[in-house]
Amino acid sequence: MHLNNHEFESKFPFLEDPLLLLILSLILGLFFYNVFIGYRQRNLSYPLYRSICLVLGICCIISASFGPLASLAHMDFTAHMLVHLLLGMLAPLLVVLASPLTLLLGTLKVEAARSLTKILRWKLFAILSNPIIASILNIGGLWILYTSTLYSAMGHNILLHMLVHIHVFLAGYLFTAAIIYMDPTPHRKSYLFRAMVLVITIAGHDILAKYLYAQPPANVPIKQAETGSMLMYYGGDIIDLLLITIFCFQWFKAARPRVNMNTDFY
Repeated sequence: MHLNNHEFESKFPFLEDPLLLLILSLILGLFFYNVFIGYRQRNLSYPLYRSICLVLGICCIISASFGPLASLAHMDFTAHMLVHLLLGMLAPLLVVLASPLTLLLGTLKVEAARSLTKILRWKLFAILSNPIIASILNIGGLWILYTSTLYSAMGHNILLHMLVHIHVFLAGYLFTAAIIYMDPTPHRKSYLFRAMVLVITIAGHDILAKYLYAQPPANVPIKQAETGSMLMYYGGDIIDLLLITIFCFQWFKAARPRVNMNTDFY
């Protein structure tokens, strides 16, 4: 799996291209410009904290996929685990908090927004948004990645490398969105059900980290495996704690007695 600098640059030269980073930044800027223009025209407001979350989330995706960290991740298992935390856990959480579907629905024309809403009601999205299915795609995918030859193979095949990164982010996003509902969600599950899936998923992630500490992937040095596994375990727990806090706050708000709108208590 581990490539030296020369091998990496010959296989994945574009990952360190500063011009690509500049292009991505310009695309991001144009996106936000059009979004906010569209919101202004419709007299809608997009909270500042959501904008910040979306920018930070996209920055996590870019930094994990391109530049020095992405380059180092091909040669160092600890750096690879940092990429995993950014791409598979922190970026999905930040993007979910940004409510991207709400943003998209607010910028689309009425007919297009209605069409998108109909698509979101499809059976396929009901399956994908089920916390159990999302958890299997998320944690199950990581178990397959690190306990098979897939981890070694992705270091030598750029298409496979990109597909794994896309899966890691999308699976993390689906799982996070299935636990904390920030966007309109037609297929909702109870808080108790989601809480049970969340606990099991966190346990599966921690068990995998401990397993990798004892049984590193092929060709990964012991020291890197130990440091990377500890980063996966403790770093993952910190991000999971943020997710748990948000989930519990939502549950608390939903469980509070509702004030009668006809009373004078305001």
